[in-house]
Amino acid sequence: MRAAVVRAPSGPFEVGVLRDPQPGPGEILVRIAACGVCHTDLHVRDGSVTFPFPAVLGHEVSGTVAAVGAGVEHIAQGQSVVGAFIMPCGTCAMCASGREELCEPFFAHNRLNGTLYDGTTRLYDVHGDPVWMYSMAGLAEYAVMPALAAAPIPAGAHLKDSAILGCAFLTAYGALVHVGGLQRGSSVAVVGAGGVGLSTVAVAKALGAGRVVAVDVADDRLRAALRLGATEVVNAAKADPVDAVRDITGGGADLVLEAIGQPSTFRQATEMAADGGRCVMIGIAPVGRTAEIEITRLVRRKIQVCGSFGGRPRQDLAHLGQLVADGLLDPGSLISRRFPLEQADLAYRLLSQGKIVGRGLIEVGADT
Repeated sequence: MRAAVVRAPSGPFEVGVLRDPQPGPGEILVRIAACGVCHTDLHVRDGSVTFPFPAVLGHEVSGTVAAVGAGVEHIAQGQSVVGAFIMPCGTCAMCASGREELCEPFFAHNRLNGTLYDGTTRLYDVHGDPVWMYSMAGLAEYAVMPALAAAPIPAGAHLKDSAILGCAFLTAYGALVHVGGLQRGSSVAVVGAGGVGLSTVAVAKALGAGRVVAVDVADDRLRAALRLGATEVVNAAKADPVDAVRDITGGGADLVLEAIGQPSTFRQATEMAADGGRCVMIGIAPVGRTAEIEITRLVRRKIQVCGSFGGRPRQDLAHLGQLVADGLLDPGSLISRRFPLEQADLAYRLLSQGKIVGRGLIEVGADT
């Protein structure tokens, strides 16, 4: 099969040939239709996140099930599915308690070593040498993943566009619902209008938020936020973002989400929150980076600061799918650029240059 392989830190995404992978027990083989272009892949490629090489990245996919491993009963061959970047094992203490976004084998095996949960990869080059997997390694014609990481796509939904449900929208949903505790009518501020930030705007609106304020320094991203459901936008290059959000929301937002991972915006997010408000931090930063918070305001105004990583595939993908089926959420509205697999390196280069608004999509296979 063809796959985009990164052979060394900061190396290009080179399309080459790997052996066809095969699913093991509890796994499925998916013929990939599309894979989202996410900034986290750049963190891995550039070495900001430690990961072994050579590797196939790409971690939000859609496609058709080509084969199922032993013991898989809830997904059948021929089904159209979306694959989540968090791949729960289903049996560890975190998964058993319903907190599969903290799945222990996922972090220990996949995120540290590039393998699935038997400690081996499913990818090998033509010489039989291993190639490591970031999540399901979706920048390829076929991908193996634990069946618990996949869910049927919504009836009538676009197969390729549904790929971004598995990371961008799943991350937004987890932050808003499981950590943020979003209530209908609540005011929400989203700091950073990249792919995840814009997804957060869209999901917040779909879930019934009242005011949704998007903050960024780029007017094209802010225009996209308005199209996706923001009620107001703030250009932080032209106005003090904290004052602007507090003015718009009448004293501060009930829920503030930071989707950049910078020390300055981290602090700004805590200062945008209303008294008793909650800040949910979803932006990824290089290991070791820290941020400051004003201690007295945090304590006296009872500001809550929480981290959020992804969502819970076994329940969240179904709810996201229902939002799509109900016409409240449109994954395609986030996609601004589409590329064939052969242009994977171009796609990520444009992403690193800030030239992709919303989400780019690598289209690998056919629509059906």
